[in-house]
Amino acid sequence: MLFIYMDLCKEVNYFYYADLRIRTGVPAVMVENNMNALEARSVTAAVRGTLPYLRPAERRIADSLLADREGFTRSSISEIAARADTSTTTVVRFYKRIGYERFKDLLHDLTQESAREHLAGTEFPAEATDIDRHDSLSQVVTKVARDESLSLSDTAQLLDISELRRAVELTAAATRVDMFGVGASSIVSRDLQHKLSRIGRTAIDWAEAHTAWTSAAVLGEGAVAIAISHSGTTSDTVEFLRLARASGAATIAITNMVDSPLAREADVVLRTAAHETAFRSGALGSRMAQLLVVDCLFIGIVQQHYDASVEALRTTYSAVQSRASRKAD
Repeated sequence: MLFIYMDLCKEVNYFYYADLRIRTGVPAVMVENNMNALEARSVTAAVRGTLPYLRPAERRIADSLLADREGFTRSSISEIAARADTSTTTVVRFYKRIGYERFKDLLHDLTQESAREHLAGTEFPAEATDIDRHDSLSQVVTKVARDESLSLSDTAQLLDISELRRAVELTAAATRVDMFGVGASSIVSRDLQHKLSRIGRTAIDWAEAHTAWTSAAVLGEGAVAIAISHSGTTSDTVEFLRLARASGAATIAITNMVDSPLAREADVVLRTAAHETAFRSGALGSRMAQLLVVDCLFIGIVQQHYDASVEALRTTYSAVQSRASRKAD
């Protein structure tokens, strides 16, 4: 998807791809390396995404896996249960919760994950790492870049393509697209609104909850409402999507939590896999993952109406450039 973005930008002489690299801070070679290693991180990303919904005993199993992945792969079900102070039945329930029917399949994927990360030979640590108060600026750059690239690659791996396709089809056919997010998610919402406007779509980003709700309540069939929330529990955002759904509009959620109140109000859920640490809360760690999803959604919509979209991008680019040229003169 990132490189489709690049090809489109070349054709319309507009630097979207450069903009994406500036926003992520990830060099092209790092993006390519991470895309080659996507499958390797799918297990730990899936486990992190289910953490808020696990029972205490299941959470202890998850913590054990994340703390010592290689040790986990060398353990039997009974050994894992003993370390987590729980039963073998709970271990079975845990691996089924993260999408595995057989224990050996989980171990196989974990082993592959470790092997691929070693082969990747990256200079960054294998897992997202927190920033320490005594870190040098060089170490801060390294850790932030690693966390961002992990969020991007894990999101690309976990993003359900069938759900993305449905979101593209709904949004491309919509008479109007309303979107809403709070805090850092509002930045992503505004980014999507700008992109859709550039290709001539009727798109509205609501900056305030009450106006978002009143709009959502009367959207009706043919419209699409897109809500963005890392946690999926932000009450203003959940209410926006609930009202839109009740009005008959199609609803899309972009969230890290697939079993959240926001996801339950959505016809389509686009999942992110943001990495969080103490210094980098959800407000920071989620932004890059959400922007990746928004970029993929946008490119899919452009492809639905390719010629018209390319022409619109040329026209809007020329409008901005001509204004800039007059100011320079």
